[in-house]
Amino acid sequence: QVQLVESGGGSVQAGGSLRLSCVASGYTYSSYCMGWFRQAPGKEREGVATIDSDGTTNYANSVWGRFTISKDNAKNTLYLQMNSLRPEETAMYYCAADSPGCLPSRRTDFRYWGQGTQVTVSA
Repeated sequence: QVQLVESGGGSVQAGGSLRLSCVASGYTYSSYCMGWFRQAPGKEREGVATIDSDGTTNYANSVWGRFTISKDNAKNTLYLQMNSLRPEETAMYYCAADSPGCLPSRRTDFRYWGQGTQVTVSA
């Protein structure tokens, strides 16, 4: 059974940084596309960043240059380093895995999802 467990969320002031982690189990971690998504209250879930099995990364335009997605295959862990955070980025952040198209725009194609970790950015 595939499980994804996120951690690392919290409260931070605007301009601050957080690093999210997602530990995966139940499948061959290194073989799958993985991604980070977020959902603010009253809004649709949106793609933030993805990383393919070969390490190719893709980012939403809004986070390009500030966020970095990475993974440690030995630890079955996905990361999202978030710098220069903005209040409008307050949301629940989700880890996802397994999509035929490894892009942030392919949200509905991801097969497995974690429960999310809350990020709150204050002005």
